[in-house]
Amino acid sequence: MIKAITGVKDALPSDISKWRMIEETVRNYFNLFNYKEIRTPIFEETALFKRGIGEETDIVGKEMYTFLDRSKTSLTLKPEMTASVVRAFIEHSLGSIQPLNKLFYISPMFRQEKPQAGRYRQFHQFGAEALGCSSPFLDAEMIQIAYDILTNFGLKNLTVKINSIGVPESREAYKTKLKEYLADKTEQLSEESQKRFETNILRILDSKDERDQKLLEGAPIILDYLDEKSKDDFELVKQALALTGLPYEIDPKLVRGLDYYTNTTFEIVSNSVGSQSALCGGGRYDLLIGLLGGKPTPGVGFAAGIERIILACENEGCFNLPEDSIDFYIVRLDKELTGKAYEYAAQLRRSNYVVELDYSEKSVKAQMREANKCNCKYALFVGGEEFKEGKAGLKNMQNGEQQLVSLENLVSEIKTLSEK
Repeated sequence: MIKAITGVKDALPSDISKWRMIEETVRNYFNLFNYKEIRTPIFEETALFKRGIGEETDIVGKEMYTFLDRSKTSLTLKPEMTASVVRAFIEHSLGSIQPLNKLFYISPMFRQEKPQAGRYRQFHQFGAEALGCSSPFLDAEMIQIAYDILTNFGLKNLTVKINSIGVPESREAYKTKLKEYLADKTEQLSEESQKRFETNILRILDSKDERDQKLLEGAPIILDYLDEKSKDDFELVKQALALTGLPYEIDPKLVRGLDYYTNTTFEIVSNSVGSQSALCGGGRYDLLIGLLGGKPTPGVGFAAGIERIILACENEGCFNLPEDSIDFYIVRLDKELTGKAYEYAAQLRRSNYVVELDYSEKSVKAQMREANKCNCKYALFVGGEEFKEGKAGLKNMQNGEQQLVSLENLVSEIKTLSEK
């Protein structure tokens, strides 16, 4: 038997109500903040992610699904969305159409990493990008949208972490100090952090290894090396969050894993999903659009993992979804009336009623079992003496009340009944 590839997961019909609830909530919230949806292809030229994310990141170095197409062009299934959105922004000159573009997405992503609870090789994210403004209040707006969406799902065990990693010049000065601090401790670092010491030293701050975190206890803090404007901007972010009453804590080790970030970085974590605790994360990336060939333009954004959010909601018991139900189940009393039952079903469906009927010549008793299984509101009985008189029996499946309706005026009679 052929099974699904390791690290991917089917969303079965029993799961879809959760996905729909999340997607509808996401769209409603972004609409409140006047964000417009964007959809990009699931694959891009590999160079886009190498330049945009960074050659030394884990994503580019270890996790991307990359292949040559028939024209020998290197393509990659998108591992994240920001680079794709920025590519579309540049290619379609969105910045010349309006100065600030506020965009959101819901999309699958692909990374070949070790599958864990809430983490898959094909996974789904929602997120946003605001391109064209450097205001710290826009950074705060991103954090607020993400937090409000997550709390709307009913999640309570959330912590908002924020930091500033400044501009490249001050960050380089900090990297020098951090390297000096760790220089005589490299052999005590984890194997992964020893590699990062040379290639991407800030990622050591992000290490989950207890030995690394112990060694970092006396390390210099990046906030002490910010330039004055970065300090002022970070203060404005904090003030803006305070205006909304949004709780947060400052985490000087929060640097994020992508090279394009500048200034504000943030994560929202939950203790309801195990070791993979981050439900979403993001920050500012004022250099990325210029790096990818566009006119230098500030940007800020975030992404949230839908599978992790579903896991957190399940663990906290947040889902309180309505039972699936249908409006009508048409019970055919005589086998030769399948065509008429189909005709009445078509009439009702065209009037926006949810209808099911039997196609496999089940007995009346078996059809009623199906009607109950479907949790239908009404059963419509077609056949018998009533049918010869142009009528059908209608049974309210909640209270058991029954009455006759005209088949000639079926939809209008049902609408009249429903309005009473």
